[in-house]
Amino acid sequence: MSIYQDIKEQAYHANMQLPKLNLVLFTFGNVSAADREKRVFAIKPSGVPYDELTVEKMVIVNFEGQTVEGDLRPSSDTQTHAVLYKNWEDISGIVHTHSTYATAWAQAQTAIPVFGTTHADHLTVDIPCAPPMADEMIKGNYEYETGFQIINHFESLGLSHKEVEMILVGNHAPFTWGKTADKAVYNSAVLEAVAQMALLTRQINPLAPKLKDSLVEKHYERKHGACAYYGQE
Repeated sequence: MSIYQDIKEQAYHANMQLPKLNLVLFTFGNVSAADREKRVFAIKPSGVPYDELTVEKMVIVNFEGQTVEGDLRPSSDTQTHAVLYKNWEDISGIVHTHSTYATAWAQAQTAIPVFGTTHADHLTVDIPCAPPMADEMIKGNYEYETGFQIINHFESLGLSHKEVEMILVGNHAPFTWGKTADKAVYNSAVLEAVAQMALLTRQINPLAPKLKDSLVEKHYERKHGACAYYGQE
């Protein structure tokens, strides 16, 4: 049995959630799960349909983006995952999809406003949208540079990846992350739901105001604050 069996199983089960949650079409997405002590992650192989995936087909890659174990080519987005793992030491799961509504906002190069309490239950800010990549970055190592496109946009906004676990990449699609692969999948599903709600809100009322600060704070703090009371202890 592989010494990376645990993260291979995590990555497999998390990847299999994407079609169940209607977050992917065909092979348009991937999940990785990291072992931070070994500084490696398991990721979906490139172009393999979800109904053909197995635990054994997961590819092990180190934080430099080099394949460590596996017979198949890892996801084409592997270098992006590697950059994020290497620079953000407290995440252990990453998801990339081309889910319909989140991708539509990304293609519109538009951050998703905090319109309602569903959004505020998870974030106190708009879901950021990184600008389209500069030509010199596109001509270089594209997937590697995508990782820095994400990191640089967070730095430009003064955002913490610990508090905001999702982003839209302009003209591309969403990425989410978390302390586990399952949490990253959860964040991906939340992002897609909020993106759909926000689009419908704009269609119903193009001048719809953002949620007022007091409600944003109330809904976020009741789930995540020091005196949170949502759910069970």
